[in-house]
Amino acid sequence: MKKTFLLAGTFFLLSISVEAQIFDALKNVVKDKTGVDVDKTLNTNQTSASTTSTANVDLSSLSSSQISSGLKEALNLGVKEGVQKLAVKDGFLKNEMVKILLPEKLRTVDAKLRALGLSSLADKGVTLLNRAAEDAVTEATPIFANAITSITITDAKNILLGTDNAATSYLQTKTQSQLFTAFQPKVKASLGKVGADVVWKQIISKYNLLSGQSVTTDINEYVTTETINGVFKMVAEKESGIRNNSALRTTSLLQKVFGAVKN
Repeated sequence: MKKTFLLAGTFFLLSISVEAQIFDALKNVVKDKTGVDVDKTLNTNQTSASTTSTANVDLSSLSSSQISSGLKEALNLGVKEGVQKLAVKDGFLKNEMVKILLPEKLRTVDAKLRALGLSSLADKGVTLLNRAAEDAVTEATPIFANAITSITITDAKNILLGTDNAATSYLQTKTQSQLFTAFQPKVKASLGKVGADVVWKQIISKYNLLSGQSVTTDINEYVTTETINGVFKMVAEKESGIRNNSALRTTSLLQKVFGAVKN
């Protein structure tokens, strides 16, 4: 009987050894043929599984309504602070993140004017586009605040667990069109107020005369879009800050909601 067990045990160990050798051989073949290290892949998968299962997320103390309210508060704060920073002289012009450059199809206009010694006219055109944005953006806060109410309770949880600018991206996707419609008259008024519309007519006329071409563009539409995008960039920056820096969660609601998702 002992011999039988001994033989069985020996056979079992040999089987394990043979299987291990076969598996090692297969791993070497895979690595030679594909360059994939099976051991590293397995370790990575195990680590990912472990990370996923131990994610630092605890939303049990939050209601969907609280999450929605917290996201809206963060966005409103981002809009308020963003508009304050943009609605001053050089708020757009000296901020490389939001500075309004020439529309793509007018880059040749800019280059041609500079080549003909009309750099000051080109520079004035760019400056006035940004001055118009700085003037118009003062009207943005209530328009954006109204759009922020569109965030649904249903989507709130997914947004909270999303990327650093998930709420901003969601808002932009859902409200870009209505924001444009509401904001365009403000921009048109500002273009006239700072004289940008007149200067741009001069620039286009001068270019068309010198080049023999006929270039047109809707500056109002372009500046409206760029101004809105500028505000969204500022809001996204604020949202990311609130998500990643507890010191920026300046209210109990922000602390409660964003504190539930630990980084």
